[in-house]
Amino acid sequence: MPRRRKRARIGYRFGKVCFKPCGMPRYNLDKVTLTYDELEAIRLADLEGMYQQDASQLMNVSRPTFSRIIERAHQKIAEALIHSKAIEIEEHIEDE
Repeated sequence: MPRRRKRARIGYRFGKVCFKPCGMPRYNLDKVTLTYDELEAIRLADLEGMYQQDASQLMNVSRPTFSRIIERAHQKIAEALIHSKAIEIEEHIEDE
């Protein structure tokens, strides 16, 4: 049985967001969905310019896990840009 996935710490509050290619109706587009931890990894590493070790500590995950998260995010973003797909951010479900 696989290990239960640990929830990463998210330090930014993201709203409901969708990005799509210009001039194309959203209902005609395929989409890729970024998770909150992927978006947070992009924010910390690419926008804030943090090193992976520092960003992984903020997210409360290991550095190799952070590396896998950001690699997945970059792959999804590249797929959306190259293949004209919409990018959606998953809806965040608050802990009860």
